[in-house]
Amino acid sequence: MNENPFRTTGLRHGRDDPRGLRERIEAQLIERIEEAVEMAALHLLVELRKRQGRPAPETDSQADRREFALLTMDLLRYLGEAFERELGEGQRRELDAAREGANGRARELHGQVWLSRQLPDYWQRFEGHRAAHAEARLASPPHSGGLLKRLFG
Repeated sequence: MNENPFRTTGLRHGRDDPRGLRERIEAQLIERIEEAVEMAALHLLVELRKRQGRPAPETDSQADRREFALLTMDLLRYLGEAFERELGEGQRRELDAAREGANGRARELHGQVWLSRQLPDYWQRFEGHRAAHAEARLASPPHSGGLLKRLFG
């Protein structure tokens, strides 16, 4: 019989990790949020392509990867703006401080991490905002200029 029943469980994770507990938790939150955003963006990309009569995205296509990255960033920005509208002035300042020092994708992810720590119903709100974003994107007519042109005019 195994002497330590926790030896092979997830409770050992991080034992050899030199980072402190806060840093490990922060990294795990970023990873979880990033994964949720990417899964939502991939699902939306597939649905958009179905509605447009386009083929499914391919892993080895640079154009598909760019489109996916842009859609992911679009969703992150949408989530940030949607959550921000629900916050009071003081919380908005704290959110801005959490985003400070980062740029682009990292800025938005740090904001989402801060929100996940502050809002007890973060994941329920996340899902609601994600669904609203997908609904809006799927309801809009297809543009001939592609995703890049829509995002950057």
